[in-house]
Amino acid sequence: MFMSVTLFLFCFKKMSWYLKSWSLLLLSVISITNLYSPFYTYEILNSLMVQDSMSSLLISLTLWISFMMMMASQNSIKVCMSNSSSFCMFLLLLNLILISTFCVSSTLVFYFLFEASLIPTLLLILGWGYQPERLQAGMYMMIYTISASLPLLFSILWASKKLGSSDMLLMSMLRNQLISVESWAFNFFTLLIFTAFLVKLPMFMVHLWLPKAHVEAPVAGSMVLAAILLKLGGYGILRFYQYFNFYSSEVLFIIFSLALWGGVLTSIICFRQSDLKSLIAYSSIGHMSLMLAGVFSNSSWGWSGALILMISHGFCSSALFALANYTYEKTHTRSIIMTKGILLLLPYLTLGWFMFCIMNMAAPPSINLVGEIMIFPTTIFSSSYFIVSLIFMSFLAALYNMYLYTSVNHGGSPKFIKPFNSFKTQGFTLLLLHWIPSNFLIMKSNLVFMWI
Repeated sequence: MFMSVTLFLFCFKKMSWYLKSWSLLLLSVISITNLYSPFYTYEILNSLMVQDSMSSLLISLTLWISFMMMMASQNSIKVCMSNSSSFCMFLLLLNLILISTFCVSSTLVFYFLFEASLIPTLLLILGWGYQPERLQAGMYMMIYTISASLPLLFSILWASKKLGSSDMLLMSMLRNQLISVESWAFNFFTLLIFTAFLVKLPMFMVHLWLPKAHVEAPVAGSMVLAAILLKLGGYGILRFYQYFNFYSSEVLFIIFSLALWGGVLTSIICFRQSDLKSLIAYSSIGHMSLMLAGVFSNSSWGWSGALILMISHGFCSSALFALANYTYEKTHTRSIIMTKGILLLLPYLTLGWFMFCIMNMAAPPSINLVGEIMIFPTTIFSSSYFIVSLIFMSFLAALYNMYLYTSVNHGGSPKFIKPFNSFKTQGFTLLLLHWIPSNFLIMKSNLVFMWI
């Protein structure tokens, strides 16, 4: 699968815009049907590449969201045709880096690809962002992620020297040596490894770069940030946790508590946002906090629920950013206070807001519901004190999604809006292609968590 994807992406440059879009759709459909293969094991492709069902899922998500990015960006990118080829090349480069990151078996190569994904994302923000503040947002993103990932590099280099290899499977041999050292050294080593992933995710307290990057990024940048790049942090945590298994580290219990209460605080912060994109970005931080709780519960249900939440959040947040962009194209403002009465102007767009707001609050039949059903019991079994934070997080998630929907769609239509064209078929297709996989996967949810 990986080789066919790579071969296709190298031919990507010579295609027209529409051919690129529909070729990406075809490739993503093929990658999703590949998930139905009954022969799913840990498959070694070559000396550097491996593949399991988690990698395949995230590759399918990457290709699917890339097609959505192409569709959502047509109005903004094709205005300047000279820039459209550069945009496609950055998208191609990002796809190659992400697919390689999800398949690589060497921790050292994984680190370099993990950091390399920032470059095309930064270029997307700087090249097609909306305001001059995008330079500051890009700087925030680079400084946060690179400074936090340097300890991970030192840890990987130390482990590679100790073992004589950087292979991920061999890293599990370090467990016996690390458990024998003093507890403070063990906890410190754990923190060094996970800091880079927690910033990329991002966890509360290291999250300030994300709302800034989302507000300044174009629609394609926001979609890829929320749907795929945040999943790199989750993928790294799951993969390293799987091989190192830091089950006795006290520092993870502190991160566990910070993640849950941080999710509650970011849910409260959502009510104070005046920008549509900023509110959706803070809701992403809340969802990723719940995903962290599933991972650090150290149970098979928690890990399965974390992966399900990553996939469902990828579809849901990408669709919400696309909806925010469509609303911005019609009203020319992203202010929640000024954007009113979309129900009177574009009822079909209101339907999209409704479908994805209820999906964001984990209402059935969204696969979000399965993820939360699996994470809640495992979190409570870890500690009964977490019940309070889970109750607050669930209640506030429903509340801020209702607030988002009613603020944008209800009320009288603003007088400053100029006449505009009706909602196009392309927009319907985009929303439908987000909605179908995130709701129909609930009928085959074992595809999502069979990697455990």
